Amino acid sequence: MSQPILIWGAGAIGGTLGAAFIRAGEDVIFVDNVKDHVDAINEKGLKIVGPIFEGTVQARAYLPEELEGQYQRTFLCVKAHHTEAAARSLVQHLPADGYVVSAQNGLNERVIARIVGEHRVIGCFVNFGADYLEPGVVQYSGHGAAVIGELDGRFTDRAEDIYQLMRHVEPKALITNNIWGFLWGKLIYGALLFGTALTNDSIADVLENPIARPVLRRLALEVATVAAINNIRPEAFDGFDPAAFGPLASPEQTDTSFDDMVAHNRRSAKSHSGIWRDLAVRKRKTEVDAQVMPVVEIGRESRVPTPLAARLIAMIHEIEDGKRPLDMANLEELATVTA
Repeated sequence: MSQPILIWGAGAIGGTLGAAFIRAGEDVIFVDNVKDHVDAINEKGLKIVGPIFEGTVQARAYLPEELEGQYQRTFLCVKAHHTEAAARSLVQHLPADGYVVSAQNGLNERVIARIVGEHRVIGCFVNFGADYLEPGVVQYSGHGAAVIGELDGRFTDRAEDIYQLMRHVEPKALITNNIWGFLWGKLIYGALLFGTALTNDSIADVLENPIARPVLRRLALEVATVAAINNIRPEAFDGFDPAAFGPLASPEQTDTSFDDMVAHNRRSAKSHSGIWRDLAVRKRKTEVDAQVMPVVEIGRESRVPTPLAARLIAMIHEIEDGKRPLDMANLEELATVTA
């Protein structure tokens, strides 16, 4: 397709996607709200570092208020808590036949659909490793799952087009009729990542820790139960088996999934989660309200208690506010929470 691809949010995910699309011959335009990042891309290009690809791609970049024109294909790649504001800004750049691909963490498709219309949203699940390092520089640190699917489960030409694009990023990308299953699977996994981010240890070290595993299993079980009661069938990815954290899972099944996740994360140059980087390095708000809070709210509506998820949110807020240090003791404290 000859029309430019609009990447709204040129950080870890957006920068990685956009660079891969450019290398595949696509015309890409970046939008980002960090002026230094926009200026760096325009002046020197977007530099990708890491074990997968090293190089610099050239592209135009704009602040949201500078962008003009309309774009059929838009990838929304901002942090989950910025989704609503970004969707309201980009809707004016969406033609009648345009659509938004939500390459984010969480249930952001629901938020975007309320603003642009459900028929103009394509679901997307990504789990590759990437980090924003500094203006103009993104690290692409490890392969991971990438899945595309229409929200209503249909297979369409536009979803096929996006799927083919995603194969330039991840050759093993998938197209699915159960994108909600992947998104909820990532929510279960995401709860585990938020748990690891309560500490200073790496993802793999926490998931391997026998002290951490029982409380992480209980936390994941809360999310899995909310999904199950809402007739969602979570999908597996990258060594993570959501069934291993469901109500019927045996301890052996759970430990096997933990071991598989440890092996997957040991292979990645990205040792810590983006959540941990937000807390420990960038000293900014995380996506906890946009990723974990919906689980608590949907659980409340479904009469499924989620006490660990609720306490996790509060603990992350305390870390964000500088009132709680990162420490394994936080997971031990979370383990004391009861229904």
